[in-house]
Amino acid sequence: MADHKQTPVESVPEVEIVDRVTGFWQKNSKNIAIALGAVVVLAGGFAAYKYFISGPKMEKSNEAIFRAENYFRLDSLQLALNGDATNPGFIKIMDKYSGTPAANLAKFYAGASYLRLGDYKNAEKYLKDFSTPAVQVNARAKSLLADAYAEQGKKEEAAKLYREAAGLFDKDEFNSSEYLFRAGYLYESLGKNSEAIEAYKIIKEKYPRSERGFEVDKYLARLGETQ
Repeated sequence: MADHKQTPVESVPEVEIVDRVTGFWQKNSKNIAIALGAVVVLAGGFAAYKYFISGPKMEKSNEAIFRAENYFRLDSLQLALNGDATNPGFIKIMDKYSGTPAANLAKFYAGASYLRLGDYKNAEKYLKDFSTPAVQVNARAKSLLADAYAEQGKKEEAAKLYREAAGLFDKDEFNSSEYLFRAGYLYESLGKNSEAIEAYKIIKEKYPRSERGFEVDKYLARLGETQ
């Protein structure tokens, strides 16, 4: 059997590896130190922001909106919006606690307050700026925005929003049927009878036991839709 000589694997002496590493560190130690320092500062900064700024800010914003909500529930809308000598109202909460859930919720309340005060432009402004993943609250916000549009004569935009609000949480028999009725009524006033009939028919089919369900036949009848 012929002898097979193994070709030795070329290796880098251990001392050379150490030299390369130490050489790299000597050349780049300043940059590495700066980079590591930046990571530490950022991590520390985030923790400090969370525990010393974000946490207390969140807590204060929740306290502030709780007081403003009380005024809203009492129908003291000017105090709810503008606050009193001690507590901020929804308008200041939006600015002072910007970025918090309370500031976002303040937009909803501000829009609802202005709507009740008859200031439909400001109602539209704040309700358009409000957003939430909670479907029931979102449906309510859309319906209020639709109210603000309707009061300003923006009937088509309002009808569209009522339809959207009705579809967001269609298990809500009372509100969904009401939103559909408002959409149908607006479409009817615009002469868009097919859209009105469609909205009324959904009420009849999906919500026959609702208040609007009991009376929707007469609206369909006047549009020529009979059983």
